[in-house]
Amino acid sequence: MGRHKKSVNRPVMPDERYNSVVISKFVCRMMLDGKKAVCQRVVYDALDKLKAKTDKDPLEVFLKALDNVKPSVEVKSRRVGGATYQVPIEIREGRREALGMRWMIAAARARNGHGMAETLAAEIFDAFNNTGSAYKKKEDTHKMAEANKAFAHFRF
Repeated sequence: MGRHKKSVNRPVMPDERYNSVVISKFVCRMMLDGKKAVCQRVVYDALDKLKAKTDKDPLEVFLKALDNVKPSVEVKSRRVGGATYQVPIEIREGRREALGMRWMIAAARARNGHGMAETLAAEIFDAFNNTGSAYKKKEDTHKMAEANKAFAHFRF
C-alpha cells in the first residue's frame, strides 16, 4: 500500500470510429511498443470482419462478447496458520473489464491463424457465442471459486 495519496483514474477519450470508451481501452490494452495506430487498425479490421460475419452492429457484438468473458469472482491466495487457502472474492467492475479484455487479447494472440485481425475477430465471435479460450478461462475461474467456497470466511 502506498503511503501517499490515492492515484486518480483519469478519464479515457473515446475512439474516433465508434465513439466508445471501451474500444479505446481495448486498443490501449492490446498495444505493443507504443504502436497505437497499428493496434487501432487491427481492432477496426477485426470489427469490420465481425460485421461481415454477423450482419449486426460490431460494437454491440464486441460489448456482448466482453460481457460474456468478464468474471464476477476470482480466487486469491491467503496464508492462514501455515496453510495457503484459495479464497474466493468478488471483483470490482474495473478489474472485471480489465481481466476480460486481457483474456480476449491473450486468447487471440495464442490462436494460430491468418493474422491478428482475423484471430481477434474469431475470438470475439467465439466469446459472443459463449465458446472459445477466453470464455473457458472465465468458466475455469468461476469453477475454482465455487470449489473453494468453503474458505470464503477467510476473506480479507
